[in-house]
Amino acid sequence: MSAILLKGGHLIDPARGFDGLADVVLRDGLVAEIAEPGLSKATVDETLNLKGLIVAPGFIDLHVHLREPGQTHKESIATGTAAAAAGGFTSVCAMPNTRPINDSPAVTRWMQDEERGALVNVFPVAAATLASKGEKLSDYRGLKRAGAVAVSDDGRPILDDHIMREALALAAKAGLPVIQHAEDTRISNGNPMNEGVTSFKLGLRGQPSASEWQMVERDIRLASQEGGRLHVAHVSTAKSLAMVRLGRASQVNVTAEVTPHHFLFTDESCSSYDTRYKMNPPLRSAADREAMLAGLIDGTIDAIATDHAPHALFEKEVEFDRAAFGITGLEIALAATVTTLYRTGKISLMRVVELLSANPAKIVGLTGRGSLAEGSVADVTIFDPKKRWTYDVMKTRSRSRNCPYDGMQFYGMVRATIVGGKVVFNEL
Repeated sequence: MSAILLKGGHLIDPARGFDGLADVVLRDGLVAEIAEPGLSKATVDETLNLKGLIVAPGFIDLHVHLREPGQTHKESIATGTAAAAAGGFTSVCAMPNTRPINDSPAVTRWMQDEERGALVNVFPVAAATLASKGEKLSDYRGLKRAGAVAVSDDGRPILDDHIMREALALAAKAGLPVIQHAEDTRISNGNPMNEGVTSFKLGLRGQPSASEWQMVERDIRLASQEGGRLHVAHVSTAKSLAMVRLGRASQVNVTAEVTPHHFLFTDESCSSYDTRYKMNPPLRSAADREAMLAGLIDGTIDAIATDHAPHALFEKEVEFDRAAFGITGLEIALAATVTTLYRTGKISLMRVVELLSANPAKIVGLTGRGSLAEGSVADVTIFDPKKRWTYDVMKTRSRSRNCPYDGMQFYGMVRATIVGGKVVFNEL
């Protein structure tokens, strides 16, 4: 493999507390050297001049739907990871609601096969229960050996208390976190948007916030009894965050993620019945959005994850009630974070990188990633926090275009993405 010198960039590495100018040498897929600017004596094959740009550990998305196997009319591993690379993600954690559902080591290995054409690292999240039916646990140890980094029935919450207890206990023994889609479907009832003033005005059935926070409360209670690691996916309500804070105060090992759309938009975005704003959990109230921002600022929220959920046009261009839940988002996560949080002075660039890289690596135990310490994997994200740009969905690398960001202006642009020492996206 070739050696690359990343010259003159501003290195931000939260795992080591490093924030300053540095030259970085990548060799044989690893970080070979961190040197003061201009002092490296390494012989390299290629030099990237990065003056004015941020050099960060490769971003890791904890929550992505790549749709393959079985739903390639929406997305494939090749197209989804191309979008990930354009968004600065060097690794994605692929959810199990494929066809067939990823509840076996065979499917887990299939998703990681080179024939899939992935541009970035794919770390499967396997089904917590067989066929995600919530009835019988899958083979956690076998799934981990095959490459799974967590278990989840994402999209189908584990409702039964006994099964959730067993999942937490068995996952703890296998060394895997349980990622819970916190939704009591007996309360949410598949309703298409948040319950509130806007749903009343639109004449649409709403999902009460209790359908989420009551599940978070229950899961934290079970985790306090059974141990293990609980990760709350796409948190969206203020009371859910309150439950996470209480859990941590009681020494429960619980982490949480938020999506860009839940800190960018509110349920008022649904006012024109635009199905691009239909997702699950739904867009919540302005107060809930403010709570998400507060959680990102005070550290209650550990990571930003996209919940990239591609759909074909025919699945979204129907009545709001009938449209599929979900939007794409891999290509704008950094820009949304920089624009909404960094440019407004709410958080530092160090915190931006922590939310997108260092913390996700810790949550799913990706040893050697989430940092650019010497000897770590050469996964690198290079971005310009000052660049202003407009998102054009027609240029997306994803197979799907079901996103509400088209035409929005952002600050913060990915310039290059390096995976295992290989440049997989380059707009330097």
